[in-house]
Amino acid sequence: MSAPTATPAPAEETPTYRPSHARDVRRPGFFVKLILMMLINALGLYGIITAFFVDAWLIVGILAIMLVAVNFFYFSSKMIPAKYLVPGMIFLLIYQVFVMGYTGYVSLTNYGQGHNSTKEDAIAAILGQNERRVEGAPNVQTAVVEDGAGLALVVADPTTHELIIGAAGDEPTPIKGTVTAAGITEVEGKTILGFAELVQRQDQLSGLRLQATDDPNDGFYVTTDGTSGYLAKSFFTYDEATDTLTNTETGTTYTDSGKGSFVDAQGSEISPGWRVFVGFENYLNIFSGPDLGGPFLKALLWSFVFSIVSVISTFAFGLFLALVFADTRVKGRRVFQSLLILPYAFPAFLATLVWRGMLNHKFGFINQVFFGGAEIPWLTDGLLAKISILGVNLWLGFPYMFLVALGALQSLPSDVMEAAKMDGAGPLRTVFSVKLPLVLQSTVPLLIASFAFNFNNFALIYMLTGGGPNYPGLSVPLGETDILISMVYKIAFESGTKDYGLASAMSIVIFIVVGVIAWLGFRQTKTLEEL
Repeated sequence: MSAPTATPAPAEETPTYRPSHARDVRRPGFFVKLILMMLINALGLYGIITAFFVDAWLIVGILAIMLVAVNFFYFSSKMIPAKYLVPGMIFLLIYQVFVMGYTGYVSLTNYGQGHNSTKEDAIAAILGQNERRVEGAPNVQTAVVEDGAGLALVVADPTTHELIIGAAGDEPTPIKGTVTAAGITEVEGKTILGFAELVQRQDQLSGLRLQATDDPNDGFYVTTDGTSGYLAKSFFTYDEATDTLTNTETGTTYTDSGKGSFVDAQGSEISPGWRVFVGFENYLNIFSGPDLGGPFLKALLWSFVFSIVSVISTFAFGLFLALVFADTRVKGRRVFQSLLILPYAFPAFLATLVWRGMLNHKFGFINQVFFGGAEIPWLTDGLLAKISILGVNLWLGFPYMFLVALGALQSLPSDVMEAAKMDGAGPLRTVFSVKLPLVLQSTVPLLIASFAFNFNNFALIYMLTGGGPNYPGLSVPLGETDILISMVYKIAFESGTKDYGLASAMSIVIFIVVGVIAWLGFRQTKTLEEL
């Protein structure tokens, strides 16, 4: 009998390297990656070229660095974590860091209506706004063309028929084209607007200006219909050597005030001005300005009161309802739970408008039904308007807190509830000593987020009261129910002189306040976790 033959052990197979879909040229994933990277590179190069031509060197540098980094990360086999982090980091830089950085920069300038460009543009605008047709100036042939960012004016010299082109504030540039007795029929590389297009864009024609020479004091060509024009000259002259503007009719001289405007000897400004760095002047104006100091502090206090009371009231009411309808002994509790989230399902701005109508002091449902037609000024009296805002916000906010608290209660461990019963804890003791601390552990971050949301709840204030009733005698229409964010909106868009620098400074203050409150709140969550 022969001995059994031993079966040889199978040789260990060496694992074969299989590249990912995005690196294997034989798989579709590689071509998808290649196409996406081509699109990203094309978009990045377009942004770099565009920024280069407008001398935005910082943007050129940032885009170039980002483009190189993206290509390195996505074509390197050793940067796998970065491939997942880079998209989020780019969006963070664009939509958070850049926005806050630019807002901070604007807050240090006088940027606003009448101060939104450079000094050169302001001088050209002043000369262009105060002009008259030069006496004896002949009509010239003109054409309006598309010039990338907007419209440009083409003018034919009445004697040589040579063409020049430019837009408002631009120096004239020679260009080739065809001029006939009927007008300018062709401009090299440009599309001439026809009669129908000129009629549609008539409002833009009045703003077209073309300097006659490199010196703006020599006058501007203007057009009224797009096909003919004339030479106009300003009755202001600018002296570059002394940096002064002079009104040739009155002899008044305007000098640079150092604050982004030209002023005469009496301090009267001539508009427009230009953007300059003003340091922390906007921040000082927030707290000590004659029209802003008092209203700002009142709005800051009301913002805190509104946010804190809204969070406490909505959470308390939502938690109470959650405790009631989390009890399995309540019949039909599923139906009631569904009904209670209806205010949350209805668009908030529409609900606010409905409440605004119901609180109308003459014809509102509240006064007509509950108060026998009494004209109670719910939205026009300062104190009542604040109470109305808190009440409407309670209606809008409690369903969210109800859902949050209900979910937290349903996730509580049953053994903890049983232990509380065995220790003899009553219903109220169980709620305040067991359920509430455990619910707060999971809901405090949401309460902090709710505070931040209500601190910037612009829609409710604007749609319900518009910030009113307004304080009398102010240059900015600020009111008793304005919170900080609604003040920012009014200063930036509703004041007589739209002041974006001041509004940006106030936005930075809001950012700091909310950031500090959130930081303090998250620190307190550690205390709750130890309970």
